[in-house]
Amino acid sequence: MSVRLQNALWEAHQTLCGRDLLEFSGYTSDELRNLVRLSQVLKEAQKTNFVHSLLAGKTLGLIFDKSSTRTRVSFEVGMLQLGGHALFLPGNQMQTGRGEPISDTARVMSRYVDGVMIRTYRQSDVETFAEYASIPIINGLTDEFHPCQLMADVLTILEHKGKLEGVTVAYVGDGNNLAHSWLQIAPKLGMNIRVATPAAYRPMASVIEEAKFHAVQQHTEVLVTTDPIRAIEGADVIYTDTWISMGDESEADERRAIFAPYQVNDELASHAAADYLFMHCLPAHRGEEVTEAVMESEHSVIFDQAENRLHAQKAILAALMADAGAFGEDLG
Repeated sequence: MSVRLQNALWEAHQTLCGRDLLEFSGYTSDELRNLVRLSQVLKEAQKTNFVHSLLAGKTLGLIFDKSSTRTRVSFEVGMLQLGGHALFLPGNQMQTGRGEPISDTARVMSRYVDGVMIRTYRQSDVETFAEYASIPIINGLTDEFHPCQLMADVLTILEHKGKLEGVTVAYVGDGNNLAHSWLQIAPKLGMNIRVATPAAYRPMASVIEEAKFHAVQQHTEVLVTTDPIRAIEGADVIYTDTWISMGDESEADERRAIFAPYQVNDELASHAAADYLFMHCLPAHRGEEVTEAVMESEHSVIFDQAENRLHAQKAILAALMADAGAFGEDLG
């Protein structure tokens, strides 16, 4: 385990150390595969009680403008298991809530901690923070992207399917941050991605074009449609998310009516491959975007996904924040 962990850390660390993870645009296929591999080895280390204090003495700031269960717990536990410390920082208790510029906060935080995870609304805020910070910045969720969730998702698919290349993922529902991150990552890992949304809730055009560009390079499929059956036909994975994200509560009734044809139920799922996986980032509104029957079926891997947030994020933290000698030997 010692040698495999050191090798996996080195492969990810050599190109990612000190960088940010705001979205996947700036990450290569090899870098993403190295992160997945590191998450596999770190998961094995944790399951076998192998001590892996790769971030001993390191501190991660956790800025939350949005409520959280999985993101907060997984990052705090992950830092503890890596030998470091996490500091919970509610956004409404920071000076940014009283008008301090993000640029000032970023420069001050860079003097105190070794990295910052931010869970907030605007992607532009995370980008501004990263621009002025001198430490790694991790996007824990914005309205536009959710990269940490996707790293856990691809790890889960790899565990259950034994591969990523050639796997077809059908995402149905709102063309939100998850749809954007799926479009960014799937082609780079050799996966086919199909996204079905109502016409008014399509993913951003720039993200679709980026996905198509990488799909041509990787010889994979990108489909964006309004037809959920077309997206799900023969798919290996069905993925959905809440129709009413944080900040959309005022549109709840309207959204329920518009998205009703996109509910993942037994009839819709019958068009997928016989051994399809059902995935959801949680929390789920059972009876809205997905039925209880599908959530609790043998196809559902939602709790494996939730667990893998821990292991995938530990890989991100180690790759971005570890020192060259983190594992007791000179990785350089």
